[in-house]
Amino acid sequence: MQENHLFEYAVIRVVPRVEREEFLNVGVIVYCRKPAFLQMMFTIDEVKLVSMYPKINMEDLRCHLKAYEQISAGKKEAGPIAALDMPSRFRWLTAKRSTVLQSSAVHPGLCKDPSLTLKHLFQQLVIS
Repeated sequence: MQENHLFEYAVIRVVPRVEREEFLNVGVIVYCRKPAFLQMMFTIDEVKLVSMYPKINMEDLRCHLKAYEQISAGKKEAGPIAALDMPSRFRWLTAKRSTVLQSSAVHPGLCKDPSLTLKHLFQQLVIS
């Protein structure tokens, strides 16, 4: 029987106009200490984002989200933050910000497979 593992997750949001506090969920990041797992998934619904803010720069947004993904994976080309240990990268990626790209509060849970949990959360909180 597979054991449950404590995991943490946050929803990644695009907040095109910070002063209005409107947002669209675009991704999910999941961290699980054991097994060592930190991964992010994202998608961009350009139609919804343009309806919220027609002036949004999709290329910049895509670039920033890919940087989040690379930092999660610990890729060297992502810079010094990507070189941090897994818990530090997760904390940095989910820190409170008042920028166009933000995360929700961090939530805990129990899972058997963090990869399946990431896919489930992504489907439930971003796609649906």
